[in-house]
Amino acid sequence: MADAVLTINSGSSSIKFALFQLGAELTRIAAGQAENIGAAPHLRIKVADEVALEKRWPDLAPLDHEDLLGLVLNWVEGHLGEDKLVAAGHRIVHGGEHFIDPVLLDEDIMTQLAGLNQLAPLHEPHNLAAVRAIMNLRPDLPQIGCFDTAFHHTMPEVATRLAIPRHFHDEGVRRYGFHGLSYEYIAGKLRGVAPHLAAGRVIVAHLGNGASLCAMKNGVSIDSTMGFTALDGLMMGTRSGGIDPGVLIYLMQARGMNASDITSLLYKKSGLLGVSGIAPDVRTLLADPSPEAAQALELFCYTVARHAGALASSLGGLDGFVFTAGIGEHAPQIRAAICARLGWLGLDLSPEANAANEPAISTPDAKAEIRVIPTDEELMIARHVLTTINKQSA
Repeated sequence: MADAVLTINSGSSSIKFALFQLGAELTRIAAGQAENIGAAPHLRIKVADEVALEKRWPDLAPLDHEDLLGLVLNWVEGHLGEDKLVAAGHRIVHGGEHFIDPVLLDEDIMTQLAGLNQLAPLHEPHNLAAVRAIMNLRPDLPQIGCFDTAFHHTMPEVATRLAIPRHFHDEGVRRYGFHGLSYEYIAGKLRGVAPHLAAGRVIVAHLGNGASLCAMKNGVSIDSTMGFTALDGLMMGTRSGGIDPGVLIYLMQARGMNASDITSLLYKKSGLLGVSGIAPDVRTLLADPSPEAAQALELFCYTVARHAGALASSLGGLDGFVFTAGIGEHAPQIRAAICARLGWLGLDLSPEANAANEPAISTPDAKAEIRVIPTDEELMIARHVLTTINKQSA
């Protein structure tokens, strides 16, 4: 074995992590997740698809993120033996206007990032809590912050502006875009598997529980469906996506809802879950024969296609469309329904290739190529960690 880096994606009740061995190439040697934190915690670590560690605790067990990260670090160091964990890399959702590259995290940087908590209140504090936990547990371990907004800093200014008074933009109220680590990975893969597309006009659909689209030209972001927050744009598992601001005014004035009520409604009770009344998971809804499930899925596909049309306008045309993330990679029925609405853009799906989950799922004579590319945000973080620590030691 050799030295390794650990990647961490920390949420309010879960921590996803992966361990990568350093070498000629980064190799994933372990991965896992701690979930149900604050309820009935469950920790599982796998090595080569075999469970290496699994622990469950009863409901309301007094374990927090630091407790569970301590267990993860202890296991990692034991697994590495005489080799060394050289750094940890974190997915940090919001980098604001200034953090456009991965950065070595220290007290000054952490103070600046804490100032962005209000821009991503359901993500940023939990991302930073994991950093703080490791600072306490392993104060000498370098930690690298990797930002989901960074990839979108290539968007032209017109794509970043909201139609509100200018001083708000100057204060940071603007469109940022998210899922950047995923889009950055896909842009890199495209250069290898389809360089003609990488140099062209492509829409990438990151469709998972959180969902967005990114318009790429020559491999860089020029527009995205997510804006000031990760709530904007597409309908998602439990998030509403874009919504008429007048609805929010109505909910406050006519229904007496406050900011906390509306936050819970838009982030946790809407989307596929809200429309179906059944579940936020596409797999569950596809298996459900009810008209409510069908309507939720139809609305999801409709919003993806509608936003794709807008991004095609930003691009000035379309050469390719890439599906990625959980739904994009594994739900051929959803891909087919979206592509059926985008035939006017030159998308012509091969039913056989789509059903077989082949990498290229368009017909040979389609004007716009359609591909399925699995994303790997953890590997993207690990690459950034390695590059950053190498710069620090140079």
